[in-house]
Amino acid sequence: MRSLLDQRLSTLRFASLRIVQICVAAGAAWLIATRIVGHYEPFFAPISVVLVLGLAIERRGRRAYEVAVGVALGIAIADLIVLALGTGTWQLMLVIGLAMSAAVLSGGGVMLVNQAAVSGVLVATLPAPDLVDTTHRFVDALIGGGVALTANAITPVEPVRLVRRHLQPLLSRLSGTLVDIADALDHDSHEEIVAALERARGLDPAVREMKIAVEASQETISLAPTRRRFRGRVDRLAAAAEPIDLMIRNTRVLARGCQRAIDLDEHIPPVVADAIRDLATSVSRLDSHLGGAPARSTAREAALRAAAKATAALEETSNLSVSVIVGQVRSAATDLLLSLGMSHDDALEQVRTAREKLGV
Repeated sequence: MRSLLDQRLSTLRFASLRIVQICVAAGAAWLIATRIVGHYEPFFAPISVVLVLGLAIERRGRRAYEVAVGVALGIAIADLIVLALGTGTWQLMLVIGLAMSAAVLSGGGVMLVNQAAVSGVLVATLPAPDLVDTTHRFVDALIGGGVALTANAITPVEPVRLVRRHLQPLLSRLSGTLVDIADALDHDSHEEIVAALERARGLDPAVREMKIAVEASQETISLAPTRRRFRGRVDRLAAAAEPIDLMIRNTRVLARGCQRAIDLDEHIPPVVADAIRDLATSVSRLDSHLGGAPARSTAREAALRAAAKATAALEETSNLSVSVIVGQVRSAATDLLLSLGMSHDDALEQVRTAREKLGV
């Protein structure tokens, strides 16, 4: 219970700046629409702010575009239907269907489609509009989107912190999964390797969140001048994202290969488990390196040790299962070297010659 409370409080602390940002921006959008532009009850202004900023980490520039277009489609379709056919249950259903269909045909994402439908529902269930109200609603949405983007440029999230918040637990879980795979090999345990495989498969949502965080951080650097000093670190994190994704996929294949070898009661040299533990060590050092610590050399050395030991295992057995496992360890080591900033050709060469150079 205590750890859960600490986790929730940590999440709240991380989100607190964005919550305050949303509150202030929504109030500013309302004041601009009412006091400066002179609109009466411009509810689309603060609604747009909340939708554009939100607590989700997707790119806010894209969200602003989809909110504006979605509002425009929803308002236009709903107003035309209500003016021509009045209000009622079937008119509401027609508005939703047409708004969502138009949004899909426009090539919009989920936000655009949903916002078109929501705007259509709001307009269709409000008192019958006139042409002035229709214009006001669209302008209110633009005001909200503009205020949201301005707020995001003035008080943006810290981009490196955003990516690290998603990357650090992912790498920690990946390292732990590799250790679990090695333990399963040591214990020749079907149950342990199945559990490790399930943990490897469970990393996919965290990978998607990491990639979204990288995209959001890159957008923040582009839109917010105060955050451009982080460009180098964000670029390094972005370059590491794809190799990390590939390594996680290779880890799943590695776990399946180990499961097959255990189930077939194949002889797996103990050095294979040692190689997988070296991969885990490299992953944990990679986290430190990407966080700014001078851990690049230790991460590289651990990855190359893993490749060298895996290659040496082929001298102790020639069965196909071990060959598959060795291939996946070497592939994962290559992915680790790529995530450290090494070129593809250099990474392949380093893995190929690792055993000879390290004398394993």
